Parts: sequence; structure tokens; C-alpha cells
Amino acid sequence: MELTNYQIILLFAVGGFVAIMGSLVTSWVLRPRRPNEEKLTTYECGEDPTGTAWGKFNIRFYVIALVFVLFETELLFLFPWAIVFGDEGLNALTQGKWGMLAFVEMSLFILILALGLAYVWGKGFLEWEKPDVKVTDVESKVPESLYEQLNTKYQ
Repeated sequence: MELTNYQIILLFAVGGFVAIMGSLVTSWVLRPRRPNEEKLTTYECGEDPTGTAWGKFNIRFYVIALVFVLFETELLFLFPWAIVFGDEGLNALTQGKWGMLAFVEMSLFILILALGLAYVWGKGFLEWEKPDVKVTDVESKVPESLYEQLNTKYQ
């Protein structure tokens, strides 16, 4: 029995779904279940969470993410352009005009993105306000000399 193209795609989709669900179920069955208060707290990059998770975020996070997505999209368009730009068959067929057209087209695209970057940079959206670090005194039961020994041992 020969499979059609749609049946092959369906077979791969079902196989992928079974593989993903199988790994999730296997990890769920085999993992240890020892919850405690520390494991159930919200993770914030190694910092103790403060307040609720519904706090306001600085708009700079959003702007930086948009600029990042913009330039990642640029890279997405550069790869197919590079393949078409280097196609010797099209360049030979059009006496080199195809390569020049592709070069001018991508130069305009990069110029528009550079202008966008200059605008964002000029408006100061890429500047990051650094918080004032306040040093707190911590009362530790571990003597200071032990900390110094560890620091000199692992330098």
C-alpha cells in the first residue's frame, strides 16, 4: 500500500504528537514529588520574589524586545536574499542586473532599519536607568574569617 503525501504528513504529525506526549507522561511518572515551600515560590532569576506577579513592568522591557524582534526579522530576510543574490544562473541570464537589483533592494532595506535604530537610539529608548544599589548589613552566624578563607581558596 502506497501512502499519499497527506497521509505521510498525518503520520509524521501523529508520530510527533505521540513522541511529545510519551516523553511528558514518562517524566511525569518518573519524577520525584517532594514539594516544599521553597520549590513552590515564584522564581525570579535567583532573587526572592517581592510583591505580586501582577506588578507593573518598565516600558523599556517592551521597547527592547521590539527592537530585538525587528533586527531578528532583518536576519530572517537576509538569508534568502543571500541565496538569490549569489545565484549565478540568474546573474548570467540578466547580464548581472539581477545581482545589482538584489543588492540595491537589500541596501534600502538595511538603510530603513538603520534609520529606525538611529531614531530609537536618538530618542533614548535604548538607555537603561540603573537602580541605586543599597548595601544592607546582614547579621551572619558564620565568622568573617571563614568567608575570607573561601575567597582566597577559590580565587
